[in-house]
Amino acid sequence: MGINLQKGQKIDLTKGGGGLRQVMVGLGWDEAQGSVGGLLGLFKSKPESIDCDASVILCGANGKIISNDIKQTCVFFGNLRHPSGAIVHQGDNLTGAGEGDDEQIMVNLQQVPADVDKMVFVVNIYDARARNQHFGMIKNAFIRLVDMDKKTEICKFNLSENYSNMTGLVVGEIYRKNGEWKFNAIGQPVREASRLDALIKLYV
Repeated sequence: MGINLQKGQKIDLTKGGGGLRQVMVGLGWDEAQGSVGGLLGLFKSKPESIDCDASVILCGANGKIISNDIKQTCVFFGNLRHPSGAIVHQGDNLTGAGEGDDEQIMVNLQQVPADVDKMVFVVNIYDARARNQHFGMIKNAFIRLVDMDKKTEICKFNLSENYSNMTGLVVGEIYRKNGEWKFNAIGQPVREASRLDALIKLYV
């Protein structure tokens, strides 16, 4: 079993020369159950599926994005593979249905370009405002890190706060410090993030 992290907690990933190389970052969520619409609330109807998108924003030592080129600075459903090959998104999940990870991102720590000091993992609800959706309609959100060579979970962070009216989340980050990789559990909500660029602008 991996370590269960609390908000704001940080752990070392590579300290001690454990040889950590390939990390899978899994993000998951479920739609909260509830009735919507209908005359006086008597009739239940199935709400439109909530399309959450997981992405990675790449920052330099100054905490800002490394480039204005979206393909250099972000890995997401529209750019599944970073040009370096170090970060690969496994594809978009449109509904969040099913058990376990909804989206997975592979990171080869040994191939991450030298100008990348921080990889920020974010999730936003696509077209949230147009669909009248927000993270208060989501439950069981989490991020977890898995050592792919050993097939063991390193850590997991369950996001248990009430994120009503928020459409984006800064979930966590993998960052360099003194030549080692570390992970920080963040869980910061963002009110307006129907589009990924709203989250990217946090790091411009």
